[in-house]
Amino acid sequence: MNQFTPQPGIMDIALYQGGKAHVDGVANVIKLSSNENPLGPSPAAVEAIRATAAQAHRYPSTDHAELRAAIGAVHGLDPDRIICGVGSDEVLQFVAQAYTGPGDEVIYTEHGFSMYPILARMAGATPVQVPERQRVVDVDAILATVNDRTRLVFLANPANPTGTMISEAEVTRLADGLPGHVLLVLDGAYAEFVEGFDGGAALVSARDNVIMTRTFSKIYGLGGLRIGWGYAPREIIDVLNRIRQPFNLSTMQLAAAEAAVRDQDWVAQCREQNTTWRAWLAARLAELGVPSDVSCANFILARFSDQGEAEACDLFLQSRGLIVRRVAGYNLPQALRITVGDEAGCRAVVDAVRAFKEGRA
Repeated sequence: MNQFTPQPGIMDIALYQGGKAHVDGVANVIKLSSNENPLGPSPAAVEAIRATAAQAHRYPSTDHAELRAAIGAVHGLDPDRIICGVGSDEVLQFVAQAYTGPGDEVIYTEHGFSMYPILARMAGATPVQVPERQRVVDVDAILATVNDRTRLVFLANPANPTGTMISEAEVTRLADGLPGHVLLVLDGAYAEFVEGFDGGAALVSARDNVIMTRTFSKIYGLGGLRIGWGYAPREIIDVLNRIRQPFNLSTMQLAAAEAAVRDQDWVAQCREQNTTWRAWLAARLAELGVPSDVSCANFILARFSDQGEAEACDLFLQSRGLIVRRVAGYNLPQALRITVGDEAGCRAVVDAVRAFKEGRA
């Protein structure tokens, strides 16, 4: 047995479980477990990927200047206040690594993204879970939990896996209520699914205690390439760049992301389809006795009578080649998270849930 001891907190980390992608004995499946865009990436992004393949022997830029400039131009942001990472997860990791350590506390909410406590423990900090109110973030509960040891508050808005969202006024009230030693980290992975929503960018621009992260994995359809970015005060960006590896993004990632962010017509098309089929899916499942909260993302959180019914329905869906996501690990054992697919995928889910319900009647 070796004598090497990992840093405190590392062995307390529960391994992240990604969305299931295969069902034993089923050849053709519809994967609705990872909130992927059924339309895929912009054709411009696909062409950018092809165009960079022959340059794979060249090192990428270290400053991501062209991608940051594109993001800044599209969103009206200062490129010097933008940092790019391997998915928004890496940017969140930079923040936890740079601003927390042993003895510090990191707040996240009851049904918050499971990476938040993992990132806290990676840095040696203590994750602190705060209750939500009917699957919606409770600003008062967060503010009541903040103390002298608190360093970060992680807030996904819209939230995963609930799909719920709090208003800009509530986010502002939270930022105003935090003491000066606490950073508010706004995770905007699903921000583009909300028409006209800036993900908190204006709040970041106006304050020195707020950071926003975004991803190319969801509406942009580039989950397989792992690209994300963050927007923060310049002083914070300077700190984060000091722990970012210089070649953390490849030439292909940078080119694909730049082409994707410039193709806002594709984003609008994807958002429109998602809005249409999200409403349809939620309404049809509700008619079958499977309600969900109003979702602002590209999935719905379908609620069943209890954990047993949720798990039984999941197994039935799998037998039909439909893979959704169990969320007991998010303190929601009676629910299944279902990605909004294309028309065929949504209709297949409703038909399968109807058959499941009829079989149990």
